[in-house]
Amino acid sequence: MKKVLRLLVVEDSEDDVILMQRVLSKAGYDADLLRVDNGEDLDYALKTRDWDMVITDHNIPGFSSEASLKHVKAYDEHIPVVIVSGSIGEDIAVAAMKAGAQDYIMKNNLVRLVPAIERELREVETRRARKRAEDTIRHMAYHDSLTGLINRAEFERRLKRVLFGLKDDVHHHALFYIDLDQFKIINDTCGHVAGDELLKQLTVILHKPIRESDTLARLGGDEFGILLENCPIEHAKIIADNIIKEVKDFHFAWKNQTFQIGASIGLVMLTDSDQGMTEVLSAADMACYAAKDAGRNRYHIYSEDDTSLIRRHGEMKWVARIHEALKLDSFVLYQQMMPAVNSQSGLATNFEFLIRLKDNNEIIAPGAFIPAAERYNLMPAIDRWVISNAFESIVQIAQTNLALKDATYFLNLSGTSLSDEAFFDFLREQFSEYPLSAEQICFEVTETAAITNLSSTVEFIKQLKELGCKFALDDFGAGLSSFSYLKSLPVDYLKIDGGFVRDILEDPMDAAIVAAVNNIGHVAGLHTVAEFVENTEIIQALDKIGVDYAQGYALAKPAPVEDLIIDAKELQN
Repeated sequence: MKKVLRLLVVEDSEDDVILMQRVLSKAGYDADLLRVDNGEDLDYALKTRDWDMVITDHNIPGFSSEASLKHVKAYDEHIPVVIVSGSIGEDIAVAAMKAGAQDYIMKNNLVRLVPAIERELREVETRRARKRAEDTIRHMAYHDSLTGLINRAEFERRLKRVLFGLKDDVHHHALFYIDLDQFKIINDTCGHVAGDELLKQLTVILHKPIRESDTLARLGGDEFGILLENCPIEHAKIIADNIIKEVKDFHFAWKNQTFQIGASIGLVMLTDSDQGMTEVLSAADMACYAAKDAGRNRYHIYSEDDTSLIRRHGEMKWVARIHEALKLDSFVLYQQMMPAVNSQSGLATNFEFLIRLKDNNEIIAPGAFIPAAERYNLMPAIDRWVISNAFESIVQIAQTNLALKDATYFLNLSGTSLSDEAFFDFLREQFSEYPLSAEQICFEVTETAAITNLSSTVEFIKQLKELGCKFALDDFGAGLSSFSYLKSLPVDYLKIDGGFVRDILEDPMDAAIVAAVNNIGHVAGLHTVAEFVENTEIIQALDKIGVDYAQGYALAKPAPVEDLIIDAKELQN
């Protein structure tokens, strides 16, 4: 069976073409051959059919091989061109090769024609495969593999170009930062395959309200960016509203389930050439989260004097510092003594471990960074750091300071960790790794965190108490229905909210609340701890009420945990 060869021949001699066809037929080719002899016919043939190769004569009246090469390469640089001529000088042949011809053959030596054709057919496929690979790599460098949208790197490049152009441009441009609402629910419920399909479908939805000149990009996860060039703020608002409506009206179906999602948009107007790319993206991100805070499924326009954004900007800085502290191990543990109010009670002195952030020579209190950690879901990581380092310190204390062999150590847990299914497994691993008694550990949770997810909190406490741990309810009394929860929560200590303890001497109502909490705690079989004890008069009042433990500056200020570890030299003495 003969091989089909689609051959376009630029030749003014029909006899020469017939001769070529005979040579090819003998070599087993069925040449689908078309002859042209001018530029117009050549262009038409190139546009209307696909060709494996072009063969051109060198000397056609009014149309040289050089002209043929230009026409062919302008249309498709990968189509091989071979010059077949009756007379061609070596200098002209070399010039033709430099111009893009693959070979030249004399008409009196057509025996070389078939090998040249076969060689070029092989090489053209190699060149095309290489070109496809290069195009694929180039596309992957600038586009998101899942959605086909441009990726973050290319979006940032275009954003930089627009910001740079503001120096000479009187037009205003807009930047959207879009975060999908409820996307995580679909990912967690149906899996990442469903999440990926949702993102691909949303790519089509997000294109509908924007203009052809606008740039839509996937910035990562379920976050998208849109760059709207030459777009005044009023028109940007209309587009933002339309995006929110399109996404809200979209229903995602997956395996007999239907989901509805939303979109929160941060909008930043690009009007100042001094704005930096990182700065405007950060502003758009903050505005997006402000939209989420305001109820989701809406947009928020960035403004430099927006107090909520100023606060969030400060939090974002803390987020970066927290990540760095976790990476570089820059947190440190402090401890605060919690002695018995009545020294004759026989109760052992306890300690609460407290986290601090060390920044060069400065020790930063948790009140500065914990709010940001809570908002941005970093508390589980901080809790893990505290527990791991606290367990290591408690082992060292037990080995060196026999005076504290009966002490209990209080460690704070966030509400997020209480609902983290993996957190209990982490605690089991820590107890396996460190040779300490679980009875010495008392985990401390705020009343608010405990009652937010009461059922999961109760289950978590029960699991840890089976290991031997104790539990304390912190800031007790601050809630609206504190006493009713004591029957449900199997805790060992009640820490009376310091807001009541601080004014116990001046405010009879506060004194009555402290006494009531202490009484209820004792009826429930719990030890009570008074917080914010700031002078000896308060200690005396607490002793009369019958509170078990006290904690505050009147007794001890927070100090490094290392203070409880006795140096080896001291042990020798």
